[in-house]
Amino acid sequence: MYVQPADAPQRKPVTVPGLRAMKARGEKIAVLTCYDASFAAQMESVGMDVALVGDSLGMVVQGQSSTLPVTLDDMVYHTRLAARGLAATLLIADLPFMQYRDPATALSASTRLMAEGGAAMVKLEGGAPWVCEVIAALVEREVPVCAHLGLTPQSVHKLGGYRMQGKTEEAAARLRGHAHAVTEAGAELLVLESMPAALAGEITRDLPIPTIGIGAGADCDGQVLVCYDMLGITPGHRPKFSKDFLAGRGSVREAFAAYVEDVRAGRFPGPEQIAR
Repeated sequence: MYVQPADAPQRKPVTVPGLRAMKARGEKIAVLTCYDASFAAQMESVGMDVALVGDSLGMVVQGQSSTLPVTLDDMVYHTRLAARGLAATLLIADLPFMQYRDPATALSASTRLMAEGGAAMVKLEGGAPWVCEVIAALVEREVPVCAHLGLTPQSVHKLGGYRMQGKTEEAAARLRGHAHAVTEAGAELLVLESMPAALAGEITRDLPIPTIGIGAGADCDGQVLVCYDMLGITPGHRPKFSKDFLAGRGSVREAFAAYVEDVRAGRFPGPEQIAR
């Protein structure tokens, strides 16, 4: 379990209602993916708002070619590790592929992520009616839900690759509809991935819940990156919407602190990270 240093400033725990309050105050929300206790403790020490145990671990930790092979056991394990490094930072965990195919399966998987793993919220992808049914069933049972729209990595084969979504008016209209649908179903947070900045900004202004962007421009209520990407240690090419925050800095902690500062100040993402 994370033990806060005696000289560290005291932080109030970040809560699900607190994220909505941050949106209302116009305060940007800083989020990074996290897969273990050591990185979690570094994020905690710089005041990260949210740590996300993403199924991206399949690619950046396990070396898989997609997120699809990640199991529920994998997610529970890594969530439990990350939880041990956190005190005030809110912890969210992804529901892996096919673990929310129906309300009963989603409830069982969420129970494990929260009770065994220590997550405060679960995340799932998509906005189709069946997904909204799952969201509503979880929320009814007091499970906080983060939705995820745009480029949804678990749908990579259907999408034909990791491509920006919502570029046509028809596709944009569908995403707008899905954003409202997941909100009405009870989602408390919404990740918007790889979509035009103008569309993400429109959705953000229209919704009462906070949006967290990744490759979706600067107008979202917060930003998230894969921590390995923003440290410049991901095998292969770093996504264009990311930035190497470790370059020119002496430690991982300094990189995390710079990221939090830049997100809160509205400096990240900058023009070079925003697709036009």
